[in-house]
Amino acid sequence: MSTTHTGADALLSVPALLHRNATEFGTAPAFREKEFGIWQTWTWAETEQEIESLALGLLKLGVNEGDFVAIIGRNRPYLYWSMVAVQMAGGVPVPLYQDAVAEEMAYVMDHCGARFAIVGDQEQTDKLIEIQDQLHQFEEVIYLDPRGMRKYDHTHLHPFRDVQEQGRAARSELEAELRAREARLGYDDRCVMLYTSGTTGKPKGVVLSNRNVIETARASSTFDKLRRDDDILAYLPMAWVGDFIFSVGQAFWCGFCVNCPENAETMMSDLREIGPTYFFAPPRVFENLLTTVMIRMEDSGPLKKRLFDTYMAHARKVGPDLLDGRPVSFGDRLKYRLGDLLIYGPLKNTMGFSRVRVGYTAGEAIGPEIFDFYRALGINLKQLYGQTEATVFITAQPDGEVRSDTVGVPSPGVELKIGDNGEVYYRSPGVFVEYYKNPESTADTKDAEGWVATGDAGFIEEDTGHLRIIDRAKDVGKMADGAMFAPKYVENKLKFYPNILEAVVFGNGREECTAFINIDLNAVGNWAERNNIGYASYQELARHPQVMDTIQVHVEEVNRSVAEDEMLAGCQVHRFVVLHKELDADDGELTRTRKVRRRIVEEKYADIIAALYDGSDTVSTETEVTYEDGRKGKIRATLDVRRAAVVPVAQRMAAQ
Repeated sequence: MSTTHTGADALLSVPALLHRNATEFGTAPAFREKEFGIWQTWTWAETEQEIESLALGLLKLGVNEGDFVAIIGRNRPYLYWSMVAVQMAGGVPVPLYQDAVAEEMAYVMDHCGARFAIVGDQEQTDKLIEIQDQLHQFEEVIYLDPRGMRKYDHTHLHPFRDVQEQGRAARSELEAELRAREARLGYDDRCVMLYTSGTTGKPKGVVLSNRNVIETARASSTFDKLRRDDDILAYLPMAWVGDFIFSVGQAFWCGFCVNCPENAETMMSDLREIGPTYFFAPPRVFENLLTTVMIRMEDSGPLKKRLFDTYMAHARKVGPDLLDGRPVSFGDRLKYRLGDLLIYGPLKNTMGFSRVRVGYTAGEAIGPEIFDFYRALGINLKQLYGQTEATVFITAQPDGEVRSDTVGVPSPGVELKIGDNGEVYYRSPGVFVEYYKNPESTADTKDAEGWVATGDAGFIEEDTGHLRIIDRAKDVGKMADGAMFAPKYVENKLKFYPNILEAVVFGNGREECTAFINIDLNAVGNWAERNNIGYASYQELARHPQVMDTIQVHVEEVNRSVAEDEMLAGCQVHRFVVLHKELDADDGELTRTRKVRRRIVEEKYADIIAALYDGSDTVSTETEVTYEDGRKGKIRATLDVRRAAVVPVAQRMAAQ
């Protein structure tokens, strides 16, 4: 039987929270997973048994206190259990991005000195076998899915369930040691190590303590009144700090249920079936959902399209006020209720948001129009601002104080200040312990008093206390005439359009701003099918004259919107190209969290940037790409350079 821990003073680790949950509400659902089309559920008591068996198996396999254990795979209960089992055994879990190439995994595995890895399937096992000669300290792999593994040399490969069975068989022999290791887990001991996305260089290992995770989970759960009967869908990368705090930290603190989809392809249908009450997604997910909605509306009949446009216009007018409890006339309430019956309710149900009480987006700025669209539907979508180094939460938006142009007020326990150069600093119980094996970067980021430099430029509104983020501090610059240059502000406006997947704006130190555009193949491809336009490739569709005309209209609409902001009017896009390929993480152009590696893009496409500024009408280029099987190749293309209409600053000021 398990040793029971009671009392608040005993909740010093995630395993301690597990014991509390299994003891106090052991029959409540803890994890669900859809497999072969059927939802399977584990209670907190069953989850504790599964985790303890694995932890005992890890001891049998030779995991020592302080060992780093890599966790690689898609969101599955077994891999979440693995992270807690490693902690229970006195080790430190290190989740890796499952779509990382072998070379990226080799760096992380070597840097942390992982002796063991727990992986999801054959694909991840193959990557580790490919790099094992580079990892002199690496010893054993535990794999979950046995498909395709029968003919492998199993000298150092172990099926997940076999390790659990060996743990159960050795319980009498090893339980005392397991309990002793658990008892030694302190509040300031390592809980997890998460690697940064490496936007500007090699990823850094961010060490988070039990204190960081539990204090942040407690404060943030209280802030949003999270409950034991809440449901979340765990679908974001397990290596990302957001997933760890939501699916482990808050889940174990509150005791709510973590639901894992069957796979990436079924995520949207699984989302609808679960109907989470607490939902988080980066802006790209909300952008893609909106793109899907707009495509369906374009395909709908005239009556349905007219109803949608009419009631969505009304929703934008009164929806946010209703959500925040502000006064709305009886007539407007009645019309909104009818719209909910005809449009908003079915739309929320289609997206899986019918039960959402609290929704969050973070990771990068979301376009105001996208944000307002969801709130207009009555979805309590809010923004938070966070970092891996903060255990996510720096600021969040209280109910009733939600705005698209701020990221909220300091989260409970967080202090904010703005540096002389406009950079945002914070300190809190969630501030990370250190960058592993990197004292120089730790000292550069966190000072002796615990203040952490975010790398973002912003300011705190005097009247509301809300924080506004302008852009990454290193990306904010000045145009040649001294006007502010903030590329992310313009990029987010461009990405509001369903046809635009990604945008990169240039202009620091220059007289004009220019841009790279990636079209969204789903949205533009759907348009091409409706108009009987044939195309053989992304490259051919991207260069189609009508596609170029449509993108130009979007750019010019954004220019008119940007011109209304006196501080950023100089950031209007004068010339642009639609790139011949999507920016891709495998090509080093994006991080695994889909953030643009701006410096790499500037270097890789220097010839196209030059053409944007030298007056050329076209530019021929050759680009190296990485195919799905890892092979390298080159694609050649001739791109059209378009000039977009801008609102002259003098004209704008005269109109005010």
